[in-house]
Amino acid sequence: MKILRYFKTTRAKWIALSIALVAVALPKVACRLVKPSADDSGSAGRAKELLPVGADAPDVTLSDENGNPVRIGAFRGDKNVVLVFYPGDRTPGCTKQLCAIRDDFARFEARDTVVFGVNPQSAESHRDFIEKRNFPFPLLVDGDKRAVHAYGCEGILATIRTVYAIDKEGKIVFAQRGMPSTAEILEALGQ
Repeated sequence: MKILRYFKTTRAKWIALSIALVAVALPKVACRLVKPSADDSGSAGRAKELLPVGADAPDVTLSDENGNPVRIGAFRGDKNVVLVFYPGDRTPGCTKQLCAIRDDFARFEARDTVVFGVNPQSAESHRDFIEKRNFPFPLLVDGDKRAVHAYGCEGILATIRTVYAIDKEGKIVFAQRGMPSTAEILEALGQ
């Protein structure tokens, strides 16, 4: 009887541990699902094509981590804009990417550029992430995925990591999936 009871308890522990591991690993796995095919139309949760360089940037309005509305088109004629679409706050890849921009932020400012991180997570999650990592730029809440859809960044399980740079005329000058270097982004914005 003792042996049978031991195996039942051990099995229950393994099942509980397995469930916990899946719950922890799923967001990290979702961050890595960034392989859209070239012919995806965006249906059924698949990624759309990148918006082409030279196209007009979609004008969307989102709230920042403090609830202030930010309209992308409002910067036209005044500032360049960099939009960093990323899957999740506090995940390793997303943290690395946004910290690299933070570390080079003075170079973005020197090019008259505002930077925004964008994903569907809550304002509270964004505030915590900004506080912990000292980001000098806002994180925008895209709860209804309006911007994710407009910019073709919707993946199967999460927002697809994508960076867009928009010039002062509202034209896309840089569009790339993944984690481009800050040097690549800054180069697209001109010297």
